[in-house]
Amino acid sequence: MVEFNLANFRNFIFLISTLLVYVAISFSPQVVAIRTQQLKWDVRYDHRSPDCYKKVAITINGEFPGPTITAFEGETVSVEITNIWVDGTESITQCAIQPGDKFVYEFVLDRAGTYMYHAHYGMQMGTGLYGMILVKLPLEVSEPFLYNFEHHILLTDWYHKIPMVWVGEPESILIHGRGKFNCSTPGIVHGLCNATNPQCSPHSITVKPNQIIRLRIGSLTTLSTLSFEIEDHVMIVVEADGSYVQPFETKHLYIYSGETYSVLIKTKPSSLRNYWISAKVVSRESQTPKGLAILNYSPNPPLQNPPTNPPYGPLWNDTKDRIIQSRQYRAHIDYIVPPPKTSDKVIILLNTQNKVNGGVRWSLNNVSLNLPHTPYLIALKENLTNAFDDKTSPPEIHPDYENYDIYSVAKNKEATTSNAIYRLKFNSVVDVILQNTNTMTKNVSETHPWHLHGHDFWVLGYGEGKFDLSRDPAENYNLKNPIMKNTVALHPYGWTALRFRADNPGVWVFHCHIEYHYALGMAVVFESGVDQLPELPNSIKGCGLTKGNYKP
Repeated sequence: MVEFNLANFRNFIFLISTLLVYVAISFSPQVVAIRTQQLKWDVRYDHRSPDCYKKVAITINGEFPGPTITAFEGETVSVEITNIWVDGTESITQCAIQPGDKFVYEFVLDRAGTYMYHAHYGMQMGTGLYGMILVKLPLEVSEPFLYNFEHHILLTDWYHKIPMVWVGEPESILIHGRGKFNCSTPGIVHGLCNATNPQCSPHSITVKPNQIIRLRIGSLTTLSTLSFEIEDHVMIVVEADGSYVQPFETKHLYIYSGETYSVLIKTKPSSLRNYWISAKVVSRESQTPKGLAILNYSPNPPLQNPPTNPPYGPLWNDTKDRIIQSRQYRAHIDYIVPPPKTSDKVIILLNTQNKVNGGVRWSLNNVSLNLPHTPYLIALKENLTNAFDDKTSPPEIHPDYENYDIYSVAKNKEATTSNAIYRLKFNSVVDVILQNTNTMTKNVSETHPWHLHGHDFWVLGYGEGKFDLSRDPAENYNLKNPIMKNTVALHPYGWTALRFRADNPGVWVFHCHIEYHYALGMAVVFESGVDQLPELPNSIKGCGLTKGNYKP
């Protein structure tokens, strides 16, 4: 299977969980595609040395990262995937692309912005199956900001091997597929690491003096939260997850896995030297070296190292600074979409680390998600009862939420697994409050970037400590100009509140975007309006229970 996932192109319903394209767009049936862009991708394993260390990676048409899709708003993109390699199955909306098979994804790019696609099964994203999508406004329409040129970069972390125990910290941070591992590290097998390999020469962005540059940035790290910085340059944030932001300045941009941003930088008046671009791991006490790239001032040589040390960056454990930046995001004054003033349902998800049958898992309200073999969408649409637990729903609040001490290791570490889902009334308004806690390690609470498929949501607020349902909505929610996103950070020992309208028919996963956390159960599934969908195409079927093999 090639497990991409088209999460949020709302005009495209069925081919959704094998190509994940990070675009959250309101349903717009009136959009008329101006043209169709036909793409053909071969996906296969190959050997690459992105940080000088040679290992197996996943490539698309031989490219790593995968090809960048650039198109105009209103275009239709048709991607024919040929699966040259073998892997497993998915469980949300469709079955896997079998080895040697082809599969066509067709979707309308109905909102300009910066987006991504990536693998969404097992550890495939961490092996390199990802890329960016840049959707531009029609030529006759202007952005709410001015710039001369634009560039884009994808930030990822990179592992040399993924052990079947706690994964540990990554060996490298890659800036658009390039990093630098120390080939003199003890224990490195001779011949596997070559510091002069051109595949690991630093990524370089060439600019000219006295210009405004738009830099589109995406993060698809498997574990790491990053602080992004350009030496001696101030960034103005103008876009987040495809939504325009009321502009604000920052020296360093905190970026969480699954997020995209656009920033503007003003280049220097002269081109005397180049400058460092740096991506540093924060929120974890990591020994992973910074990812480094070069801001190249023409006519200086593109790979000429700056004469300075890279910027140090913020402290890894400065949680308050990260929360301050999270609270700075507001919808652009000309693009505010007010949220509904109230919601129909409130779900409080207590994020905990637990033991299940002796193994470590992540849980929500003491339930760790196990995905079924039969995709939910197929089971629900074709009435394949017993394909998953469709008789119960996950708890909407932890059974002991009021008494739960979020700052201590839980006395009862045991949790259970389930594949039950939340059934939402179509077009209802749902509040989800994410509450962070201590892990099973004393004095450790991890950062979790949460992503919702199929929808944008309003980010209502962030808080430190334990969420109070009787007080925080009135005192700490922003209902005036909240930003709309599809990925949001949950900070250590804190809470994050979001609101969305369940107006996109289908089955949608809401999960931590850290691959290992998702694989170990840190997710829930929402269903709404499946009965409104037409008959499902046969191309997404063939695994688990089907009408042909189902016996009630």
